[in-house]
Amino acid sequence: MTNLLVRAVRGATTVESDDAEEIAVATRELLTRMLQANDIDLENIISVFFTTSPDLTASFPAAAARGIGFHTVPLICASEINVPGAKSHCIRVMLHAYCSRSRADIRHVYLRDAQNLRDDLR
Repeated sequence: MTNLLVRAVRGATTVESDDAEEIAVATRELLTRMLQANDIDLENIISVFFTTSPDLTASFPAAAARGIGFHTVPLICASEINVPGAKSHCIRVMLHAYCSRSRADIRHVYLRDAQNLRDDLR
């Protein structure tokens, strides 16, 4: 792991409804895009922290991650604070990994209706 630094990569996406399959598809899409956008190898992932808006309870995003090879990566899920007016049906991710990119070169990924959550990162 020469010249690799620990970096955090943020991401978010949304689903139409509280459906286990929708949550799985959206989670897998988001994680795949986060890894691709930052040239991160699955073997270099340290941990992944998922949160969902309080209206998503049908399944754990971590279960979807295991379905695409995250079996040995420490994963945890939590519920977001129920802030009035916050984005609904939203899955958020913070992924920690060894990466050769500088902090300024990390590409955070916001998909679907979550694209406007962090305009400053575009």
